[in-house]
Amino acid sequence: MPDTETPSLKNSFFVDLDRELTVTRTVLAALPEQHFDWKPHPKSMSMIQLAIHVAHLPQWTRDTLAADEFNFSDAELPPKTMASRNDLLAYFDRNAAALRQTVAQFDPATLSRTWTMRNGARIIASRPRDFVARVWCLNHFIHHRAQLCLYLRLLDTPVPTVYFNTADDPSWKME
Repeated sequence: MPDTETPSLKNSFFVDLDRELTVTRTVLAALPEQHFDWKPHPKSMSMIQLAIHVAHLPQWTRDTLAADEFNFSDAELPPKTMASRNDLLAYFDRNAAALRQTVAQFDPATLSRTWTMRNGARIIASRPRDFVARVWCLNHFIHHRAQLCLYLRLLDTPVPTVYFNTADDPSWKME
C-alpha cells in the first residue's frame, strides 16, 4: 500500500511558500504611506524602495523556476516608486499570483539544473536551481521582509505577527 503521508518533492520544496506570501502581504499592508520615503540610515533603502524589492521578489522567484537563465539586459525592471499602499499591494498580488501559477506547473526534476544569471553575454553567476530558489529567492525574500518589520518597529508602527507573536500582538498564535 503506497504511503500517502509522504509529501512529494514539489510539496516539500514549496511547503512554506504560500504561508510566506500571505504573511508578507500582511507586512506590506502595515506600511504607513506617510513614511514611504523614510530610511533608518543614509545607506539604507527607503521604506518604499525596500517594499518594492520585497513585492518584486516573487517575480524573481518565478523567473528562477520558469527558465534556466535570467538575463538582466532583457528583464522587466520593478517600478522605482509607488504612490500608495494599494498600488504596492496590487503589484505584490500580481507577482505572487504569477509565482503560485508557476509553482503549480513546476517540474521538480528541474531543481537539479544549473541556473544562470547574466547581463547580456556576461555571466554573473551559475548555480544549481535548488540553491538559487532557496537562498537567493526565498531566504532573500524573508530577510528583506524582516527588514521591513524592523522599519515598522523603528517608526513605532505595530508589527504584524510573522511567526508567533509580537509586542504589538502578544497573543500566542502560530501563523
